[in-house]
Amino acid sequence: MIKFKNVEYQCSMELTLSIIGGKWKVLILWYLGEKTMRFSELRKMLPRITQKMLTQQLRELEEDGLVNRFIYTQIPPKVEYSLTAAGKSILPTLENLRTWGLNYANTTKENLPLID
Repeated sequence: MIKFKNVEYQCSMELTLSIIGGKWKVLILWYLGEKTMRFSELRKMLPRITQKMLTQQLRELEEDGLVNRFIYTQIPPKVEYSLTAAGKSILPTLENLRTWGLNYANTTKENLPLID
């Protein structure tokens, strides 16, 4: 049993999935691993995500300590997102998942070979 933020989890995988699970969080982390980005840049990288969902996912990642939100005090306001040290620490795992996905797709008979 693991307790994190007053929630009990049966195992570490359950905790991990609660932090990065879902359709968008891993992709947000992946793109922020490349560079610091503004909200509009992330929206362009994820064209199927709604503004509301992107805002929600960024807030959750920020609450969990994976993403930094930096607000510039200027007019018009400017906000940038980047990975924290904890966010950067997951990048090798995401790279392994990316590689696994490519290998899996390349060995599945229904798919043509993929180029990455």
